[in-house]
Amino acid sequence: MPRPISQLALASALAATTFAPSAALAAQVEDSTRVTKSSAAAPSPAPKSTGAIQPPVAPKRPHSYTHHGITIEDPYDWLYDKSYPVVDDPNVLDHVKAENAYFEAHMAAQAPLTEALFTEMRARIKEDDSTVPQKDGDYLYWSEFEEGAQYRKHYRKPVAGGETQLLIDENALAEGQEYFSLGAASVSQNGRYLAYSTDTNGSERYTARIKDLQTGEHLPDELTNLRGGLVWVANDTALVYSPATEEWRTLEAKLHVIGTPTSQDVTLYEEEDQSFSVGTGLSAQEDWLIIATGDNETSEVRLVPAAAPTAAPVLVKARKKGVEYAVDVRDGELWVWTNDDHINFRLAKASLETPGDWQTVIAGSDDFYLTDFDLFKNFFVTEGRLNGLDQIQLRQYADPAKVTPIAFPEASYSAGLSNNPEYDMKKLRLSYQSMVTPGTVYDYDVATGGLETLKTQEIPSGYDASLYTTERLTVQARDGTMVPVSVVMRKDRAEILAKAGIEGPGPLHLYAYGAYGYAIPPGFSTSRLSLVDRGFAYAIAHIRGGDDLGRRWYLQGKLFERTNTFNDFVDAGRGLIAQGYTAEGMVTASGGSAGGELMGAIINQDPAQYGAIVAHVPFVDVLGTMLNEKLPLTPGEWQEWGNPITDKAAFAYILSYSPYDQVVAKDYPPMLVTAGLNDPRVTYWEPAKWVARLREVKTDDNLLLMKTNMGAGHGGQSGRWNSLKETAEEYAFILWQMGMAPK
Repeated sequence: MPRPISQLALASALAATTFAPSAALAAQVEDSTRVTKSSAAAPSPAPKSTGAIQPPVAPKRPHSYTHHGITIEDPYDWLYDKSYPVVDDPNVLDHVKAENAYFEAHMAAQAPLTEALFTEMRARIKEDDSTVPQKDGDYLYWSEFEEGAQYRKHYRKPVAGGETQLLIDENALAEGQEYFSLGAASVSQNGRYLAYSTDTNGSERYTARIKDLQTGEHLPDELTNLRGGLVWVANDTALVYSPATEEWRTLEAKLHVIGTPTSQDVTLYEEEDQSFSVGTGLSAQEDWLIIATGDNETSEVRLVPAAAPTAAPVLVKARKKGVEYAVDVRDGELWVWTNDDHINFRLAKASLETPGDWQTVIAGSDDFYLTDFDLFKNFFVTEGRLNGLDQIQLRQYADPAKVTPIAFPEASYSAGLSNNPEYDMKKLRLSYQSMVTPGTVYDYDVATGGLETLKTQEIPSGYDASLYTTERLTVQARDGTMVPVSVVMRKDRAEILAKAGIEGPGPLHLYAYGAYGYAIPPGFSTSRLSLVDRGFAYAIAHIRGGDDLGRRWYLQGKLFERTNTFNDFVDAGRGLIAQGYTAEGMVTASGGSAGGELMGAIINQDPAQYGAIVAHVPFVDVLGTMLNEKLPLTPGEWQEWGNPITDKAAFAYILSYSPYDQVVAKDYPPMLVTAGLNDPRVTYWEPAKWVARLREVKTDDNLLLMKTNMGAGHGGQSGRWNSLKETAEEYAFILWQMGMAPK
């Protein structure tokens, strides 16, 4: 199995204890009555929300708060169950269930369409699929889906030959559970033990067990309430882990010696700053335990010998606000990735005797955005983006300036290092895809430069890439900034639309995220084909707030420049309309988490552009959440959004765009909103309050639906088919509201 976490991934993980998407939600990324089209012959309008089915009406209860002399009325504050994370207020539960009943009642008529979409989406997925085996030490490791199964099975087999061994059967672990997620999974260096963690309610508070792979039995040890990885140290006699506090913060790195009570676990490091999060990993040669702490803009790292984890830690460099860094160690030499002297990061080295004396190996560049590095025995790899496109570069220790780039065939794509667990790698495992090219796994021969295709995503129902076209274009935002947009559509789109009775520009679905420096790659999605094959163009707007075009692109979408993100999205849609890809009212849009905040902001700004909106677990009560320092993530988020408690200017700025606070009496497009009752990232009451306020003041009779997963969290339902069914529901809603549902 791979190392628990690479050091650059560790740095990203620390910053991702946020309202960013969970892994499940991030994976979904790849995956109206207002139909006033430019030329008429438009489809019949979808039904509005009038009729016998009446929407739930949340009662208003007086509640207000005052900061900096400004008083905010919040009559739906009661939807926030103050016993959270336990949600047991019967009034709250009754309202959420009423919203679910309203959702089910309206979507019942679309059940045949939902089922048809689900069936065609499922037909594109190879049910008995497996990953490409990868060598790690004495074993080959891989995972498989069996036909019909919701979850994976994980296997290994001795390289020298022998029986295949089942390590984890997720299906068995998920049996009887409404929700299941496998978290960390780490095999000890001697290959005998497997430590793994699971979550069975979506709260992202994991429980870890240890399996003896020789006997197949579980050890008595059980670690509860975990977040993050499980790292084997002390010659496989102990695990390092990070427990979650009551507020769902990771402030410690703890050592558990196998076979001892958890009450005797030793704290290796404890963070005092509530806004920081602690994570751990191993160095490239697995001889150093790396303990990192940080928030969204500041890092601090300590090193401890993996063989002696209770030894005095070595502080690499004391934290300095705004300076991020991550480290690795090779042959006793420290390697450092940092933004201390360039916004796009540099790579440096230092001795372990003077770990804070960093000497540049690769200088920061205005053109090349350095996002990662990996150390191997005879070479190292740098990853980054050039003009927004992924780059993988091989470099030699003797001459780091000499670059061997790995070339890919398309003009727009997503590529990166995949699973490369060993220090002495002769071939690098790579992943590649584009908006028209299914996911592909390569081995790159370091000695010859040859690229061997190991696997291409199989689409059982058939896929012909020649039927589709993809473009990467730029649209000018209102401040003159050129925003990239990736688009995919059928080459015969006009003919498809004509058969559906739609003349002129057809519908276009626009997606973005736009926060935390999280770039949305122009990748492949089989689910997306269900819209594209019906005449939609599908576009990804690479808006500011992500780091698609470098670190500055991210910084221009946070704090007091946050509204650039919303403006970029609105202007991207307007630009696509102007260029003839779609028309007024024919843009549909979706986003989740901070991307759900984006959905709330754009409909406040330009509702007429959109024919339907889907907002997944939307972070829409930005002001209320940033004022509540008791919530799990709030202290760590002030670096991203500003601290409205202490900063009057931040209070005023957040108030000016917070979607919940900016809902006013006007027409809004049809909307589907989702939530998770156990979501620790975006709490369920944010979408619940937002929907309640929208119902109260909006002047249209367009449909507004809300669905809360009662036994899940940020990523929606677990299991590949359950998750796919939710995507089918989303697409059915969009097609219905765009008048494109079967009659």
